[in-house]
Amino acid sequence: MSAKLLSPATLAGLSLQNHVVMAPMTRSRAPGNLPGELMATYYGQRAGAGLLITEGTSPSPNGLGYARIPGLFNAEQAQGWAAVAKAVHARGGRVSIQLMHAGRIGHPANLPEGAELLAPSAIAAAGQVWTDAQGMQDHPVPREMSADDLARTRDEYVHSAKLAREAGIDLVELHAANGYLLAQFLNPKSNQRTDAYGGSGENRRRFLLELVDATVAAIGAGRVGVRISPFNAFNDLAANYEGEAEETLALVDELSRRGIAYLSLIATPGAVPVEFVDQVRKRFSGTLILAGDYDARRAEADLQAGRADLIAFGRPFIANPDLPARLAKGAPLAEMQADKLYSPGPEGYTDYPTLHESVAA
Repeated sequence: MSAKLLSPATLAGLSLQNHVVMAPMTRSRAPGNLPGELMATYYGQRAGAGLLITEGTSPSPNGLGYARIPGLFNAEQAQGWAAVAKAVHARGGRVSIQLMHAGRIGHPANLPEGAELLAPSAIAAAGQVWTDAQGMQDHPVPREMSADDLARTRDEYVHSAKLAREAGIDLVELHAANGYLLAQFLNPKSNQRTDAYGGSGENRRRFLLELVDATVAAIGAGRVGVRISPFNAFNDLAANYEGEAEETLALVDELSRRGIAYLSLIATPGAVPVEFVDQVRKRFSGTLILAGDYDARRAEADLQAGRADLIAFGRPFIANPDLPARLAKGAPLAEMQADKLYSPGPEGYTDYPTLHESVAA
């Protein structure tokens, strides 16, 4: 049933064990914003996937909006990520690090001293965010980014991408989905600028494309991916706004022209029309990764139909570190402990048994 899903694949010249991707998932296990031994164990356990995409990792102190998320902007963090890469490679996996600047999503209590919340416009996101120091807090009004802020943030992304490659990480993903900084620029609800970075769709995608160009210049197009989530209201964005489909396809065209390694599209059934996914498939010349509540049957069908090149699974990987092996056997999947998703310790993180360990017990 899953012949293609579990067969070897290639991505930008890299050999993958299978067509299974572990989707990026925030897990909040990086105290002090440092990836530690626990994180290396976690990713190593799940390296049976062809490609692992890490949790959102900030390229800047200003982007650390959530509690205990990792960064990649200094040497100590780079050492931690090198250990993650080593653990994944030891089991034959490949790893892409997702660079995620949270933008207006966050709270000063989660930021290091001297950092601040920045965004395209000084508009607070609705809702609240967890802080270890003060519990749940409203999202505050961020500071609108100046021209200097934009230039500095571009430089931070490039620096982070270079550190990633020096640490042995295979690919770098720019997170332009789910309402974080780059998605905030793309969306007219969160971006109400009147300069060259706001207004028209062309202007709102300008910052992302500048980041793509700068990252490509630094590490090569074949090592860069981008993640997008059209028609998605998560983190107080406008979904299905007028012209969104056309703007997204124009962005896809621009990304395809740049020859990047992959595009990751969140295509949850019912939220993103199949016809739109097929248009993206036709217009993007690189590897297309689809994500969105996949099971093995639907994943195999989309691969066989040519709708996607690789398929990303998210939450099933949390409680099933050996997910590809379970899919191969048609074995039942374990249920995750939802109350441990973002807790700081190994419980609900690295203590889920493999199928072999479960049977042996």
